[in-house]
Amino acid sequence: MSAKHFVESIVRYPVKSMQGEPCESVWLGAAGIPGDRAWALRDEVRGGLRGAKKIPALMQLAARYLEEPREGAVPPPEISLPGGEAFLADDASASGRVSEAVGHAVSLWPLLPAEAQDHYRRGAPDDPDFEVEMRALFGRTADEPLPDFTKFPTELFEFESIPGTYFDAFPLLLLTRRSLDTLAARAPDSKIDVRRFRPNLLIAGGDPADFPEIAWVGKRVAIGEAELAITVDCPRCVMTTHGFADLPRDTQIMRSLVREAGGSLGVYASVETPGNIRVGDEVRVLG
Repeated sequence: MSAKHFVESIVRYPVKSMQGEPCESVWLGAAGIPGDRAWALRDEVRGGLRGAKKIPALMQLAARYLEEPREGAVPPPEISLPGGEAFLADDASASGRVSEAVGHAVSLWPLLPAEAQDHYRRGAPDDPDFEVEMRALFGRTADEPLPDFTKFPTELFEFESIPGTYFDAFPLLLLTRRSLDTLAARAPDSKIDVRRFRPNLLIAGGDPADFPEIAWVGKRVAIGEAELAITVDCPRCVMTTHGFADLPRDTQIMRSLVREAGGSLGVYASVETPGNIRVGDEVRVLG
């Protein structure tokens, strides 16, 4: 009998691109984990929603909830600056303090309704050449392939995220401990740490394949009371190479990702059956 998969950790990220907070248990609804990516930043220089792909210093900041969020009732998170200063995201001075910390004019925003399409529309690119811009966002050199963008919703060409959400593409990101260990073994000079890859669910145990979750794409997965649909592999971006906390900047991580895993690590998922999950729950691939 093969070893079982189980949930090793659960993390939500109250503010897009900032460090997140661990959870012992969460409710998974249609929009994923309540409070996950519930706030984001607008670039007051170029316009549009911006994250650490463009403003790497955001990854030095952290966010957490002082009250537990629920579906339809998400309190403002507390933001912590690298020096330890903390304040609520809806504080009148919050945008200015974050702007000063990251060295770029930004404003903090909670989720707006999907009808507020101008809020979600893409801002001006740094480079008008689409390929040049994408290579910068995904950290790819001229000889490395870009991700297959046809796998993702076409709205993402016009909007920074699907209107009504601040997710890159789908509500949940799953990553296996086995995939991290495989990459670490093949990139021994890099510090491969789960924090670089920002999964909501880190899955341990189970399949000894090098990158086991890739085989789950197109299948359903049961965890606790919930059931997920695994939609597509996750193409990694330049954020995985940024330095933050005790992790150094390391562009070789992307070279290793492209060489060893086609540039992807982990899989996106959507919630088919809502329910509670917790650390330690078995993860069953249903087919």
